[in-house]
Amino acid sequence: MIKDGLGGANTRTGLVFEGKTDLATFLNSQQSYKVNNQNEVFYNDDLVGQIFKKHSFYKFLESRNIKWQDYISKRLLPDDSIYVIINNTFFAIECKFQQVAC
Repeated sequence: MIKDGLGGANTRTGLVFEGKTDLATFLNSQQSYKVNNQNEVFYNDDLVGQIFKKHSFYKFLESRNIKWQDYISKRLLPDDSIYVIINNTFFAIECKFQQVAC
């Protein structure tokens, strides 16, 4: 946050924003999408993906016998992430709020 010269490390508005944004909530508001209690994503009743938050990403990797240490040097904790089954792709999503002077 730059407004009034304050640094981003001490802002509370960004944390509030991150708490209010949620991929599952967004997808549930989209036509033909539904996310269940296990964070499975369905499109027209077909399972198309899985959503993970923070540490649950590593549980997903462990369930597939993937040793993350072989690929990255430290743990990443994305705000949200989604595994898209149909193309075997994983997306990590970081939610940020920034306010700058105009």
